[in-house]
Amino acid sequence: MKMKGLSVTAALLLLCVAAANAQWDSNSDNGEVIVHLFEWKWADIAAECENFLGPKGFAGVQTSPPNEYVVAMQDVVKRPWWERYQPVSYKIVSRSGDENAFKDMVQRCNAVGVRIYPDAVINHMTGGWPSGTPGVGGSSFDSGSEDYPGVPFSGFDFNDGNCNSGSGSIENYQDANQVRNCKLSGLNDLNQGTEYVRSMIMGYMNHLIDIGVAGFRVDACKHMWPGDLDVIFNGLNDLNTNYFPAGSRPMIFQEVIDQGGEPVTASQYTGLGRVTEFKYGLSLGSAFRGNNKLTYLSNFGEGWGFLPRAYSLVFVDNHDNQRGHGGGGDQILTFRTPRWYKMATAFTLGWPYGYTRIMSSYNWPQDIQNGHDNNDWIGPPHDSNYNIISPTFGADGACQGDWVCEHRWRQITNMVMFRKVVHGTDSNDWWDNGNNQIAFCRGNKGFLAINNESYDLKQTLQTCLPAGTYCDVISGNVSGGSCTGKSVTVGSDGTAYIEILTSEDDGVLAIHAQSKV
Repeated sequence: MKMKGLSVTAALLLLCVAAANAQWDSNSDNGEVIVHLFEWKWADIAAECENFLGPKGFAGVQTSPPNEYVVAMQDVVKRPWWERYQPVSYKIVSRSGDENAFKDMVQRCNAVGVRIYPDAVINHMTGGWPSGTPGVGGSSFDSGSEDYPGVPFSGFDFNDGNCNSGSGSIENYQDANQVRNCKLSGLNDLNQGTEYVRSMIMGYMNHLIDIGVAGFRVDACKHMWPGDLDVIFNGLNDLNTNYFPAGSRPMIFQEVIDQGGEPVTASQYTGLGRVTEFKYGLSLGSAFRGNNKLTYLSNFGEGWGFLPRAYSLVFVDNHDNQRGHGGGGDQILTFRTPRWYKMATAFTLGWPYGYTRIMSSYNWPQDIQNGHDNNDWIGPPHDSNYNIISPTFGADGACQGDWVCEHRWRQITNMVMFRKVVHGTDSNDWWDNGNNQIAFCRGNKGFLAINNESYDLKQTLQTCLPAGTYCDVISGNVSGGSCTGKSVTVGSDGTAYIEILTSEDDGVLAIHAQSKV
C-alpha cells in the first residue's frame, strides 16, 4: 500500500522523525531568544510578557521550578534560591505563586506569543532536613526515610541500592555509575529506572503541558541515565492545542555540565533534545577577558569542539555559574562586568550557533573569601516575611533596586531583535585586525562589529546591507525616522565607515535590515 508515493511504513517513520525533531524546536514564532527570569513571580512574568517580552521579540521565558519544595530557614541561610531545587512534591505551589497564578501566566504569555519553559527538577528530591521541616505548600516529608507523601514517593523509589559509593553520594566523577546513581550534593536520588518513578515524573510534566507550557529546561540530566530520560520524554503529551498546532512536541533542553575529561558527556544526550553547551560561555568569557584573541572566534562553535549547533543551547552565564558553580570559575562573564558582558552577549545573539538563552538576574552583596562567595546562597529581593518583591522600572525601562534585569538593557534587548531579523542566515564576510577587533555579516540582513582593544576601531568594512542610513541598535534606537544613537551610512557597494571608540560606553556596533531609516 502506498501513500503519496511512500509506503505506510515510510510515512509513519517520517511522522515519528518529525515529532522527535520538535524536541529541539522552541514552538515559538515570536523570536529566537529565551530569557531566564530567575526567581520572578508568575504574575510579574505575565505582565512582562505583555508589556515587554512580546513587543521586543522574545521567544519565551525559562521560569524557576514551579513545584513544591523545602522551606529553608537555617540559622543564617534563610530562603536561599537553591531551596527551589529540593522538591517535596509535584504540586504547583512556590514563592512565585500557586497553580492558578501559574495558569494565568501561561495563558497570558501564550496570548502574546511568548512561550513558557519551566525548570523541571526530576533527578532528586530534598537533601537531609530535620523532622517537621515544611514544604512551601504545607506538605510533610521525611528525608531520612525518603518518604514524600505529597507525590507519593517512598524509600523503594530511590537509588540507594544502585549506588556503589561508600557514602551514598557521588565521590568519583570518573565513575558514570556514581554520577547517575548516587546522591548529588546529598540530595535523595530518584530511580528513574522504575516504571512507577517515571510515571510520577511524566504525570507532573504532562500536567504542565496540559496547562500550556511549550517545553522544559530539565535540571541535572548528567545525573540521570539517557535511556530513562528517553522513556520519560517519549511519554510526554503533545502540546496543548489551545496554543499550539496539533502534534506539537515539547522542546527539551537538558542541563549537562560537560567541560571535558569525564565519562558522562553532553553528546550522550543530544538524541533526546537540546543540551546546554557550557563550554560556550567559558570560552567566550576567556576570550573577552583577554586570555584568547577574538580573531579566533571566526569558527566559534563546532570548530571549537562544541556540540552541533542544531542540538545546543548557549548562554554567556546562568544562575549557577554566575555564582561560581557549574564550571568556568572566574572566566565567566556576568552583570558585574557589564562592558564585557554586553559585548559577549551581543556576539552570542549575533553569531549563528545554537539556540540562545539570556540571563535576567538579581543583585546580592558578595562576600568573597579564598575565591568563594559566602553569600552565593542569597535569594531574590524580598520583604521582611520573605515574600518576593516585584520588579519596578524607571523612566528608561530599566529595573530598579536589586533586580538587575539584563534582558531590559538596551544593548541586549535590541540584539534580541537583531537575532530575530537575521534568523535563517549564516555568517559571512568576516573581518578582524588579527587580534581583538572583529566584524561579520549575517547574510544581507545584519552586520556586527566589536572592539575589545585599548585603541579605537576606525575601518571601512563590508556590511552586506543595501545602501542607506542605519541606526546602530547598541548605542540607541530608531525613533521617528531618525537615530537616538549612532548612525551608519552604507554605500552602494555595501561598505560603510565603522567607528567604535574606546571612549564610548560600549565596544559593539550593530545594524540590521529593520534599523534602516
